[in-house]
Amino acid sequence: MARQSANYPPELRERAVRMVAEVKADYPSEWAAIGAVAQKLGIGSSETLRKWIRQAEADGGGRPGVTSEEHAEIRRLKREVAELRRANEILKAASVFFAAELDRPYPRS
Repeated sequence: MARQSANYPPELRERAVRMVAEVKADYPSEWAAIGAVAQKLGIGSSETLRKWIRQAEADGGGRPGVTSEEHAEIRRLKREVAELRRANEILKAASVFFAAELDRPYPRS
């Protein structure tokens, strides 16, 4: 899935996607247009721009797939599940510890 790149600001991503849509007709293929725009804007890889375009299409409903919002929600939920699992492990360890304390006989003085 697409992740927000720390190297490229969102404005550049949006501009690049728009530029490819605008100049696509001037090139023999979409890949040629992507390569030209990526080079003009200084994007390191044409594949990076291609992924941005596919994600923009999914976000706009023009392509099946997970939208950026859905992807962000999935990531948030995965972090929450991991946190809850850690909390459960801590609680299990604590209950084992306290159960052992209760079962231990105390010497009478």
